[in-house]
Amino acid sequence: MLHANDGSEHAFHALSLALAVAKQNNSELHMVSVEEIDYMPEFIEEVREETGSAARRFHGVLQRARAIAEESHVKLHTHVVAGHPVRDIVKLAADLNVDLLVIGATGHSALYERMVGSRADRIMQLRC
Repeated sequence: MLHANDGSEHAFHALSLALAVAKQNNSELHMVSVEEIDYMPEFIEEVREETGSAARRFHGVLQRARAIAEESHVKLHTHVVAGHPVRDIVKLAADLNVDLLVIGATGHSALYERMVGSRADRIMQLRC
C-alpha cells in the first residue's frame, strides 16, 4: 500500500485511513512526498540539489507521519522525491508493486486544482 502526502491536513486524514487499512490487514505502509520541480535533463545537477532540498522541506511531514504510524503500530517506509508529483507517485506505485494507493483529494494547491484539475483525478486516470 502507498500513501502520497503533501503535508496538508487532507493528506494526514488520508494517512489515518491508510494506517487503519494497513493495521487491519497486518501490512506495512509506504508513504511518498513529492516536491514538484520543473527540470530538463541537461540540468541534472540542479535536480540532485532539489532532491536534498525536498528532504529538508518534508522533514516535519515525515516526523509527524512516523509518530502517527508508531501510535498505530504500523511499519511506515518513507520516500521523498523531487520531480513531477503525478508521474513520480505512479512510478513508485509500480516499482513497489502496490495494490492500493491512498491519497487526499485536496492538497496545498486547492485553487489550482479547481482551475486545472486535481492531481488525485489525474493519478486515478493513469494505469499503474
